[in-house]
Amino acid sequence: MVTPRRKQTAEGPGRDEGAPLRYGAIWGDGAARAADARQALRAFLGQARRTDRAVVPNSLAADAELATSEMVTNAIRHAPGPCGMTLELTDDELTITVWDSSTEKPAPRKADPRRIGGHGMHLVHTVSDKVVVALRATGKLVTAHLSLTANRGGAAFGGPAAALLPG
Repeated sequence: MVTPRRKQTAEGPGRDEGAPLRYGAIWGDGAARAADARQALRAFLGQARRTDRAVVPNSLAADAELATSEMVTNAIRHAPGPCGMTLELTDDELTITVWDSSTEKPAPRKADPRRIGGHGMHLVHTVSDKVVVALRATGKLVTAHLSLTANRGGAAFGGPAAALLPG
């Protein structure tokens, strides 16, 4: 079950033109699914496209989906209890924050094509401009920062994630 945490729409009277567009979701223990998180991200980016917000290029959207999927999957696999996700879009950046109940800091492991699994944080670091982990007494926040202003290639799936796809 997804419980919407907060949603600030970019439409309507009185909205602050410079305010970021935000979305949040909280999943109860055992209810989180990476597919739901990816769908929420796609809906969020679709909402941004219907407004006067900065357009998120297809390559960045693909990178964001990969980061979202990997971060939520890590929360599901490595942390008991509830977890959540916050999305924020400004004119310059898309941030994806996933929180969970584990106080263990995730670390990217060196890529190993012979290893099954264990590549998630490496992928998140590869497609993000910056990744920040904030440990809390009751868990952690992992935030991926994806710049809208960086040169990320222009074509669909032409950003950093494209280098990870088989040719």
